[in-house]
Amino acid sequence: MAQTITKHVKDMVAEANAVVTTMPIEEAKALLGSEDHVFVDLRDPRELKREGKIPGAFSCPRGMLEFWIDPESPYHKDVFAQDKTFVFYCASAWRSALSARLAQEMGLQPVAHIAGGFTAWKKAGGEVEEVA
Repeated sequence: MAQTITKHVKDMVAEANAVVTTMPIEEAKALLGSEDHVFVDLRDPRELKREGKIPGAFSCPRGMLEFWIDPESPYHKDVFAQDKTFVFYCASAWRSALSARLAQEMGLQPVAHIAGGFTAWKKAGGEVEEVA
């Protein structure tokens, strides 16, 4: 029997975008190096090695996000305990929209995600750091 999917990812992304802040690429570029912001790269390690990342971004593979945010999790990362604005990004802003919504629902604040993701960042001439 075939599966009947009742909620599609494009709808989930649209719902997330309706409730989270989507940061324009130029605004994100202007925040590079800001002490008050943490850029969080949600892409997997293969993507990072292949394409690089935003300089200084914290790498958090999407599958670990909930565990790393939650201070009661044995996997918690202190970076998420800071009083800063968290700016999520992925390749094209789908994973980051879903992640920003999830982080917001968990109580992390403030959070945003970059419109167009890392692809838009590179296209706009944003600085890129090589990942070994």
